[in-house]
Amino acid sequence: MITVTALRKTYDTRTAVDDLTFDVAAGRVTGFVGPNGAGKSTTMRMMVGLTRPDRGSVRYDGVPYAALRHPAGVVGSVLDARCMHPGRTARNHLRAMAALSRIPAARVDTVLAEVGLETAADQRAGGFSLGMRQRLALAGALLGDPRVLLLDEPSNGLDPDGIRWLRAYLSDFARRGGSVFVSSHLIGELAMFADDLVVVGAGKLLAAEPVAAITARSAVTVVVQTAVPSQQTELAGHLAGAGLDVEARGSQLLVRHSSREAVSQVAFAQHIAVLELSVTSRSLEDSLLDLTAGSAEFASA
Repeated sequence: MITVTALRKTYDTRTAVDDLTFDVAAGRVTGFVGPNGAGKSTTMRMMVGLTRPDRGSVRYDGVPYAALRHPAGVVGSVLDARCMHPGRTARNHLRAMAALSRIPAARVDTVLAEVGLETAADQRAGGFSLGMRQRLALAGALLGDPRVLLLDEPSNGLDPDGIRWLRAYLSDFARRGGSVFVSSHLIGELAMFADDLVVVGAGKLLAAEPVAAITARSAVTVVVQTAVPSQQTELAGHLAGAGLDVEARGSQLLVRHSSREAVSQVAFAQHIAVLELSVTSRSLEDSLLDLTAGSAEFASA
């Protein structure tokens, strides 16, 4: 649905986005991740025409954003949840948005209900919490009944129930054939519902692939403990002889880059009973931190 090709943006001597190329598929949730200063917000602004790229293009089914006949019916975006007049009620804010995009006013109450703000429709946005502003901003993105959602940190300010609701909503939007492109610093949250990830660092593309492919590359460690402590050294020797990377740590053996099945077969063949046989793997967050470690603009000591 979305094709980003060789996108580049430079400010003075600083390159914010450097030759980014990736696709966002229909029917899937694509997470957009990277450290602060990686170029995520600049990229998303270029995707909806708010920032002009130095070169490169963004196309929606082959059509540039500026050439879309009815942009609100194709792309709904939330790049700043604070972009609303504090003196307007939620309903009037959406009515103004609808009028600007030539969207029937009847859509206003529909999207207010869709994001759970129907009871707050006549309250002024200036009194909203950040979580309520996020919901109102999403309602604005949904006014045109778009096929694409571009959301920059949409879970900021949401309580746990709101985050769960957002996760379910975006997953359902994708299941209905829509494209969701969402940036977030909550990697653990993204891992629960994103299908694909686009990872950037220092403006450059570091990875663009399914979440499963990134997690599959994470180091897996099999933890094994023999039922008879004196057999630990014997088992370690057999595992090493089978070409496995094994390390003794206390009463346990750590076997890296292997599987529980492979370790158990060695132990069974040598008639060694095991007390523990478990698998640990690094989280998606750890994998992404490794990918972006060399490109973080700010790093703690």
